[in-house]
Amino acid sequence: MVRKTKEEAEKTRKDIIEAARSVFHSCGVSRSSLDKVAKEAGVTRGAIYWHFKDKAELFFAMREDVFAPMLERTDAILYDPAFADPLDAIQASIQEFFRALESCSVAREVFEIMISRCEYVDEFASIQQEVGRPARDFVAKIERMYRAASDKGSLREGIEPGAAALDTWAFTSGLLHLTFGCNKGAGLEQEIPAMIVRHIAMRRR
Repeated sequence: MVRKTKEEAEKTRKDIIEAARSVFHSCGVSRSSLDKVAKEAGVTRGAIYWHFKDKAELFFAMREDVFAPMLERTDAILYDPAFADPLDAIQASIQEFFRALESCSVAREVFEIMISRCEYVDEFASIQQEVGRPARDFVAKIERMYRAASDKGSLREGIEPGAAALDTWAFTSGLLHLTFGCNKGAGLEQEIPAMIVRHIAMRRR
């Protein structure tokens, strides 16, 4: 009986996250109420508060539901010892990230919410630090790989690993905003793999 209750609670939590994604995407985060999410999920508002203390926590749960498996997938490539050149690992990892986005409608929906349907105001105004954490983690990982490339002699002379990592973050973030923001539907997705190759090529010795 206890096991069944835990399973039911986990299913309810998952249903709430899926409902939040749907409501956030259709209404925008700032115009989405927990009442709307509860109605979409077929639960009471109290059930939402049982699992999440507020809308911000629900937002992050929705994000992590997609981020966690994607990061596991891309990190496995980034740190794969089969890549003799760390630059190849960076290139393959970023390409895999965009492949995963292309193949998963849920991931695309979540990134679209974060990029074009979320205003960081009201209760979201105080969470910028947490919102920016994935970007800071990405820069730190990529910087380590650029330093490894520099140590191996494959990074072009004169390129500082920290600056290169920031540049790659700006490049990747720009692709995301073009794909899910102002340039949505323009067919950029087909060009992304080659753009990533060119981006890394400019850093090769």
